[in-house]
Amino acid sequence: MRASLLTLALASLLVLPAAAQEVPPEPPQDAPPATQDAGEPVDDAAPAEPEAPVDPAEAVRQESDASPASTVPLEEISRFVLVFNAVRAGHVDEVDDHELMQAAIRGLLLDLDPHSAYLQRSDAEAFEEGTTGAYEGIGVEVMQLPDGRMRVVAPMDDSPAQRAGIRSGDLIVAVDGEALTLDSHEGRGPLRGPPGTEVGVTIVREGEAEPLELRVARAVIRSPSVRGSIREPGFGYVRVAGFQVDTASDFGDTLDRLNAEAGGAGLRGLLIDLRSNPGGLLTSAVQIADDLLETGGIVSTRGRIQVGDTAFSATPGDRMGGRPVVVLVDAGSASASEVLAGALGDNGRACVVGSRTFGKGSVQTVMPLDNGDAVKLTTARYYTPDGTSIQARGIEPDVVIDGKGEAVGVFGEAALRGHLAADGDEDNGPGEVLAGEEPVKAAMAVLRRLAEGGSCVPPEARPAPQSAPEPEPEPEPQPGP
Repeated sequence: MRASLLTLALASLLVLPAAAQEVPPEPPQDAPPATQDAGEPVDDAAPAEPEAPVDPAEAVRQESDASPASTVPLEEISRFVLVFNAVRAGHVDEVDDHELMQAAIRGLLLDLDPHSAYLQRSDAEAFEEGTTGAYEGIGVEVMQLPDGRMRVVAPMDDSPAQRAGIRSGDLIVAVDGEALTLDSHEGRGPLRGPPGTEVGVTIVREGEAEPLELRVARAVIRSPSVRGSIREPGFGYVRVAGFQVDTASDFGDTLDRLNAEAGGAGLRGLLIDLRSNPGGLLTSAVQIADDLLETGGIVSTRGRIQVGDTAFSATPGDRMGGRPVVVLVDAGSASASEVLAGALGDNGRACVVGSRTFGKGSVQTVMPLDNGDAVKLTTARYYTPDGTSIQARGIEPDVVIDGKGEAVGVFGEAALRGHLAADGDEDNGPGEVLAGEEPVKAAMAVLRRLAEGGSCVPPEARPAPQSAPEPEPEPEPQPGP
């Protein structure tokens, strides 16, 4: 990490419980950034948790309280004050003290990892909106880059952004003709605004020679996170667009409705579509996994503060009664959607099909402050049931679906500056964004094969076993001299 002495000193000051929190700062994006916050621990009861988990924010505070102020090197604090005063007194333009502190804290958290951030009160409120699914904007999940530009993780289903043609992997470089910088994200951010107003978005897209200029009408975004239908007789399709507070209960209701519509014994199989699902609340993903598992682990989190580590396991009761499940993922499937795919895949409960996922395997804890602001801090990595971290690697599907040239190049966690290192090799290549109905048809074909007693990966697609090498012939004895 390239943290300067200035930011190191400020980091030490920030965690002291008596430190005054008078410094505001930045990050809002159009949709409260669920991808950055996917996997964020919340206080919802976890159905699979044998014991009540320790609140991660409280665990961080306790660790902070236990760190004596004497551990902060005095020379670093002095150096910070010296630089602060030098900038305030000598910069060519007069700089407000408040703005200097804001910039210092932004720099501190920006250098930690791509998902840690200081949230002003308005940003914290916008973040909270992300768990309810209602806000004013264009309906797109984005990730802010260090230079202020925004990478699109996924447009929300049937949102103004999706209808305007914005795709996962697009790079937003300007809004209303103004190039994006870190200052662009102050307040509610450049994409938010009153419903009915239009915003111009300049996009750089892989494979396009020139930037694209799009006009998008803002609206009140109330995006239901779950919808379902009977795609073929006996086979259900459930689209999960994000993990909000009510997503798990909506999933259960949708599954009950589809079983009733299927008639007779209910569904023969279920396809769960997690394409371009940027994540959301960890507990919602855990609850859906628990709905489909009889036993086994779901996910565990591990960080430096062990008291905040958690492990979620399934409780008896598979709402599909063991009938086949297929999970469809792509390069826009991130964080909590990777938790769900990993839990069902590692337990052998579902066949995972599609393309390599985004690879966000970290957990963010939001710590509210007494002035209404909040610190969003990466506090742990999460691990799938078999102990695998997908951080900067993603989940490799059992069955790869051809994206027909829709590769997204550098799109993924591993491409983000300052990302947490993977536990193993990161050089797995990027995934693909699988748009349209063709991937759904391919996934339904896998589901039909499973319902007929076939395997997830057909025999013809499995690698041929390598034959043992033939033993070398023994050398013939040579006559003696």
